[in-house]
Parts: sequence; structure tokens; C-alpha cells
Amino acid sequence: MSGHAWVKEFPGIILVCDAQGTLLEMNDRAERAFAAQGGAALLGRSVLDCHSPEVGDRIREMLENGRRNVYFSESGGARKLIYQVPWTENGAYRGIVEICLDMEPVERHEGADGS
Repeated sequence: MSGHAWVKEFPGIILVCDAQGTLLEMNDRAERAFAAQGGAALLGRSVLDCHSPEVGDRIREMLENGRRNVYFSESGGARKLIYQVPWTENGAYRGIVEICLDMEPVERHEGADGS
């Protein structure tokens, strides 16, 4: 991914597509996650190539309406948070960013007030 170095090794999947659904960028984790579908070779192709038909329908709707989509997904006992949101440049809608995070159990951290 171009631009910001932190994105390349971010511990979640990051995909960026334009308003037509063409995959523009993916980080290292995304390349590994979609290796069976082509990994980095998916760049320049439709983001719909990376998703199931039912998810593809939601993405098409998002591309048309420029709205966000946030949900949890479970597969093989692994729970993930999927965050798909429009991105803009100078206020103009340009496409969608998808971030996928593993929802592993974490330790409870006490707040500053002890709660």
C-alpha cells in the first residue's frame, strides 16, 4: 500500500476500492488472507472477486449509495468485525475502505476510575 507505512503491517485486513469497485490497495494481511483468490494480483480487479455473492450484493449497494456497512462475521469459530465505509477526497465520494479485525478475547483493562 502506498502512503502510510503503518498500514502495510497493520494486524487487520485493509482493502481499498474506487467507486466502481476496482481494488486499488490492500495491505500485507489482506494479500495473505486472499492468497487463494490471487493475493496482490487482485489489485486492479473488482473487489467483488474477493467476496461471496451475498456479500457482493451488499457491496454493490454500498458502491451505489455511498453508505457504510458494519457487522460481525463468524467462521470456523473465529469472530471478526467487518467495517466497510466510504472514503472521500476533497469531499467527493471516491470508493470504499474495508477493515477486517479479529475479535480475539482480550484482558479486561481497568479504567482510570478503577472500573
